[in-house]
Amino acid sequence: MSNVGITAYGAYLPKRRLSRASIAAANAWMNPALKGLGKGTKAICNWDEDPITMAVEAGRDCLTGLNRAAVESVALASTTLPFADRHNAGVVLAALTLDENTESVDVTSSQRAGTTALIQALKAGGRSLVIAADHRIGKPGSTQEMQFGDGAAAVLLGSDNVVARFLGSHSLARDLVDHYRSANAEYDYNLEERWIRDMGYDLIVPEAAGKALEKTGLTAADVDMFIMPATQRGVDAREAKRIGVKPEAVRTGLNAEMGDAGAAQAMLMLVHALEEAEPGQKIMVVSFGQGADVLIFETTEALRALPRRKAVTGNLARGTEDANYLRYLSFTNQIDYEWGIRAERDNRTAQSAFYRKRDAVTAFMGGRCTQCGTVQFPKSNVCVNPNCQAIGTQEDHPFADMEAAVKTYTEDNLAYSPNPPLQYGNIGFFEGGNVYMDLTDFDAGSISVGSKVKMVFRIKDFDNNRGFRRYFWKAAPAE
Repeated sequence: MSNVGITAYGAYLPKRRLSRASIAAANAWMNPALKGLGKGTKAICNWDEDPITMAVEAGRDCLTGLNRAAVESVALASTTLPFADRHNAGVVLAALTLDENTESVDVTSSQRAGTTALIQALKAGGRSLVIAADHRIGKPGSTQEMQFGDGAAAVLLGSDNVVARFLGSHSLARDLVDHYRSANAEYDYNLEERWIRDMGYDLIVPEAAGKALEKTGLTAADVDMFIMPATQRGVDAREAKRIGVKPEAVRTGLNAEMGDAGAAQAMLMLVHALEEAEPGQKIMVVSFGQGADVLIFETTEALRALPRRKAVTGNLARGTEDANYLRYLSFTNQIDYEWGIRAERDNRTAQSAFYRKRDAVTAFMGGRCTQCGTVQFPKSNVCVNPNCQAIGTQEDHPFADMEAAVKTYTEDNLAYSPNPPLQYGNIGFFEGGNVYMDLTDFDAGSISVGSKVKMVFRIKDFDNNRGFRRYFWKAAPAE
């Protein structure tokens, strides 16, 4: 039996949770049926979050306390990647300070992208980091707007200290169209639910699951946890019954708390299951979409020794409810506000300067003087310590995981911000070094001198004239 499997896991959900009742209240005049769906919340990105930033945070959670230099490959799976022709996984790799010689790949175009990337990495072997992230947007007033949520999950694969051994998988590709989104379309087009259920789930899932069980020499009765994301209520239990899995094995889909995160949902549910699993349990993961992927894992004793992460449970606990539906529409560019002249600034990126400073910008790499130990950002040829000022003594020193606090701050209601007021200030790092930077995820009026902060990778701003977005690190409330 192969010893390849999951060695660590992590996740990320945006802090902001949109109340479904607010969506129903705004749109029930044209679709009264939405009132019946107006329960719970969905995780939504802040204006400065997208699949890349969420993937970085999930990857950081997964790699907590581990040797990043040992990662041999990175796969980023998403159906909502911000760049159609730029290596999205390369941005994630750089932000995680992984070696640029590490293999990396984008996997997309299917709700099965996350599990497909996972299967390919497991079969290839090696120490691979697989991340799935999606930022799904439903048309205003649609059922999908109620159902979709944002999030990311990451798993590290390998053969040492395996917490969930990979027993086998089966993939079935069948072009039954349950939904689709054309290359230039903003929203998914969904087909009728009974068609999807009767001709899709009912025929495809049992067949794929049966072949996965056959390959692994297991029976449906052996499955202790059954994971199958579905926006249709009760379909997961229905398919588990058709396969022969016991009812108590069916895991909830997290839809009520966070919504359906598309290509990331199956991996998010897998991470959530691993948080609660006991050694020796068998987990079946089913991902549906123009076919199905089925993976089977068995947890091991190493699960008990893995240090706790935020994962799904921690991220669910940190959420704050938001009832401002119009702000959500603005964040997702579905409503065009008049922001005034200050919003007309041309944010053209100096690509040559960015390339030369990419370690500082994307990896948030500063410097440390090897002569006096002073830490500084940005790294320079001369030590900033006035009592040292040594030349050529700087070594790389990462700032992303350093603890820090607010030294000074400004909340500017005149400057443009997609989520006013614009918040920025001087951040002092406990190890040394100060950086003047933006703050994010703070409510207006909640910042104070001394507020502890953590570093998060976010969108700095948008160049709407050229379709480009810049990333940098920001200070967010520490938990």
